[in-house]
Amino acid sequence: MSALLEVDGLVVDYGQARALDGADLRVAAGESVGVVGESGSGKSTLGAAVGRLLPRQARISDGSVRVAGEPVLDLPPAELRRLRRQRLGFVFQDPIGSLDPTMRVGAQLRRVLGRGGDLAFHLGRVRLEASRVARAYPHQLSGGMAQRVALALAMASSPELLIADEPTASLDSQVREEVSDVVFSLAAQAGTSIVWLSHDLPGVARRCGRVAVMYGGRVVESGPAAQVLGSPRHPYTAALARSAPALAAPGVRLEPVPGRPPVLTGAAPGCAFAPRCAFAEDRCAHERPEPITLGEQSVLCHRAGELEVIA
Repeated sequence: MSALLEVDGLVVDYGQARALDGADLRVAAGESVGVVGESGSGKSTLGAAVGRLLPRQARISDGSVRVAGEPVLDLPPAELRRLRRQRLGFVFQDPIGSLDPTMRVGAQLRRVLGRGGDLAFHLGRVRLEASRVARAYPHQLSGGMAQRVALALAMASSPELLIADEPTASLDSQVREEVSDVVFSLAAQAGTSIVWLSHDLPGVARRCGRVAVMYGGRVVESGPAAQVLGSPRHPYTAALARSAPALAAPGVRLEPVPGRPPVLTGAAPGCAFAPRCAFAEDRCAHERPEPITLGEQSVLCHRAGELEVIA
């Protein structure tokens, strides 16, 4: 399958803090990719960069982003708006904050659909009662209903790529599953690729075909979700999996990832995970690792070829 999204060596700084330190990501047409990692790993920055939606203080100093072959970071404003409108959809963590509080839901959806659009159809397919919801303002909706409205807006134009940044994190468990079901069902019907940014490893394992694990602003391991999360080859992925309650075997004590995530002020001189890694050796502190291919998994670790499956 050809790549719909190509992110190569992307470097993003917020003032003195480095958020992305050479991130790489590939997403094929029709593919669902979960991007996981601790808070501060760079997931949200990567997702925002795909649509050039980074805040003003962000500075991109290196790398490229291409969607369907188009250079996102180099497009003039009119072409960027066209790309967002025709190819991209976004669903964010705060559903209320992503909607216009001064407009009724129906008016907001009409802006996307145009006058001939069928409000009842688009609200109905996200399991909302159009006659009630279309007349409501965002503050009159529950969190789950507001997130479904945001999803209806994002999917109204059948985008080729949907960026979902923790879209269910603020919802309770039952509503979270219902909204996730709607997201992946609509994407499958439309042939839309998904980049699902999440802390929920079990959810990613169930719903995504591939997973990319981020740490220190880089993708440190990627491959089929079942292999990466079930038989990780990077020490960080293994530590992350051991700390997830839903992935632990009954009776097994959870082990938190030791230490704290790094706060980078520039390019990491070596492996950013080295200070927390039980397998680190001298070169890990000063030599940046390059990807090693092990079967279908790509691993950013000097010792990946030496270590057995470490989960």
